[in-house]
Amino acid sequence: MQQAKKLTGMPVDRIDGILKVTGKASYATDYPVKNIAYAVLFKSTIAAGSITSIDTSEAEKVPGVLSVITHLNAPKLNVKGGLRGGALLQGPEIEFHGQHIGMVVAETFEQARYAARLVKVSYRQTDAKVDFAKLADRAVPPKDRGMADVKRGDTAAALRNAEVKVEEIYQTPIEHHHPLEPHSTIAVWEGDHVTLYNGSQIVNGAQTAAAATLNLKPGNVRIVSPYIGGGFGSKGGQWANLVLTAVAAKVVSRPVKLALSRQQMFNSVGLRQRNIQKLGIAATKDGKLTALAHETTTHVAINSEFLEPCGDCSKVMYDVPNSLITYRVVPLNIILPTYTRGPGKSTGSFALESAMDELAFKLNMDPIELRLKNQPAVDPSDGKPWSSRSTIQCLKEGARAFGWEKRNPVPGKTIQGDYLVGYGVACGSYPARQRESSAIVRLTAKGPDVRATIELAASDLGTGTHTILAQTAADGLGLPIDKIHIRIGDSDLPPAAGSVGSVGAASFANAVNDACRKITDELVVKSGKQFFVAPTAAQLMISERINSYEARVDAKPPVSANQYSSHSFNANFAEVWVNRSTGMVKVARFLAVTGAGKILNPKTARSQIIGGNVWGIGMALTEESVIDTRWGNFITRSFADYHVPANLDIGSMETIFINEEEKFSNTLGVKGIGEVGIVGVAAAVVNAIFNATGKRVRDLPVTPDKLL
Repeated sequence: MQQAKKLTGMPVDRIDGILKVTGKASYATDYPVKNIAYAVLFKSTIAAGSITSIDTSEAEKVPGVLSVITHLNAPKLNVKGGLRGGALLQGPEIEFHGQHIGMVVAETFEQARYAARLVKVSYRQTDAKVDFAKLADRAVPPKDRGMADVKRGDTAAALRNAEVKVEEIYQTPIEHHHPLEPHSTIAVWEGDHVTLYNGSQIVNGAQTAAAATLNLKPGNVRIVSPYIGGGFGSKGGQWANLVLTAVAAKVVSRPVKLALSRQQMFNSVGLRQRNIQKLGIAATKDGKLTALAHETTTHVAINSEFLEPCGDCSKVMYDVPNSLITYRVVPLNIILPTYTRGPGKSTGSFALESAMDELAFKLNMDPIELRLKNQPAVDPSDGKPWSSRSTIQCLKEGARAFGWEKRNPVPGKTIQGDYLVGYGVACGSYPARQRESSAIVRLTAKGPDVRATIELAASDLGTGTHTILAQTAADGLGLPIDKIHIRIGDSDLPPAAGSVGSVGAASFANAVNDACRKITDELVVKSGKQFFVAPTAAQLMISERINSYEARVDAKPPVSANQYSSHSFNANFAEVWVNRSTGMVKVARFLAVTGAGKILNPKTARSQIIGGNVWGIGMALTEESVIDTRWGNFITRSFADYHVPANLDIGSMETIFINEEEKFSNTLGVKGIGEVGIVGVAAAVVNAIFNATGKRVRDLPVTPDKLL
């Protein structure tokens, strides 16, 4: 049998691409379940207080209505089961506007939606804490010990005595994830076992949380999630709608489908919280950093806590002897914040990299030169050596490819007709980690036809997991890629890490690679022969006339991985055109240069980076969720008023991957790129706007009114 051509590192087309473009890929609510009913949630219209009465009589009279479920008749659930955000219909208390207070189950979606509007609710209202700007000065230290103050040296003294310094406040607004596929679930009970068809970034995590909340054993809950239409963190931890679908199905004794509307997404499945970041950075006159203080004030839910680590990039990006990272929080009657693409790093890098640009301007130094001058030899936060770090290469290669030498360092001096033109740069970082994952390889042979099935409970957010695992298996087994079948997205398969925190590719691919090596080694032993040239598993199946064979591996990162600091790094370059009359900003060109170890598939990786870049541009220019502080509800409720960049908003997008050899973090040398693609992007755009106009905007998004 001829050795198959190596596929890892090649731009292989997505093996599931035809399924997706023809509509044959099944998402959560696409499964053809018989006798299905439909559930629609109804929500609170106050932000704080309690329900005094719910009148469901009119809703129950609507033809087709099977049940109206509220806290008065909902089954008892374990509210500490691991779901995020509460809202499980377990009591009358209201903690935020839009909290679930009930659901209607009916024969059709239209009947359920109509009936939900007929439910009459009375409240006892209390004062709601929703105005973050007014309450920020009451912020307190977070309860999470992992977010305690981190101090190195004497930052206050270094700032006082600095030759040159920048001390400013940078603000980022509330943002929402808004994946193309809203959160949705189908629940099917068989006795005391329930199957939940659901978009889950962490399949086994959803299984564990659902089981605990429903007071079931994990084995009694099956999560099926082979395809996910985006998540960006919102489908990492699961929310109440997952379990409430199961509750509805149990109550009406038939399968139930529950899909959130776009409007319901604003207050059902978390958000990126608003952050106020005070950044102090100091340097000598020749540009050597002496101090860095990054102090974040943000909001958490009224009775639970999550805050994104905005100071993470400030811990590792630059060599600075005096450092201070702090967090303070304000509990508010707003839904619990959660992980959102590049959590902490995307928002924190905006503050850090904007301040670096301001410092470079004060020093009359090129912003790239300032960054190059302050690269740390080891991780400043813990002293560990880098497993690999290519920030210098990213900056230098990006500057060459982008034409940085054409940049006029004097703001407002490059004019093209009605437009001011500017260049900006910013760096970013995100941790690179492998998480424990298991995988099974099953080989079958009929004569010379050898095929493989790969099984693990991985997930695919649309980023190409099926494809990179097929490439990895093809190389590991010596098979053509069309002989590989990938089974993922099912909790009945071997447990795996999630598609979160940029751990997916490294965790899944290394598990598959280890399983391929194991099955090959076992087949060699089974043959009882010695080989001068190592055979592939496919060759052994044929030569030894083996019809079927399988192996399982429980993969872990190398023991030595913890001895190194492992991150993906990037440099982002933006060219903006600002209309002098309207203040409208157009990102004409954007270049992202990324160092992320071995790139398994440059084509899918490019899509990942561009997707993050587009969101970062949206973060810089358009995205903002606005709260009406009188009531605590979101004024922005759809894509008509929550503006994400469309095709016409985006100019030329370019990506470069540095050829980076990663030896220590995992066997394949893979680093994640899903998160780092957004980190540093907003700062690059805003720095370019300053270079174009001379106006420094520190409060995102940069809308025209802030430039005129």
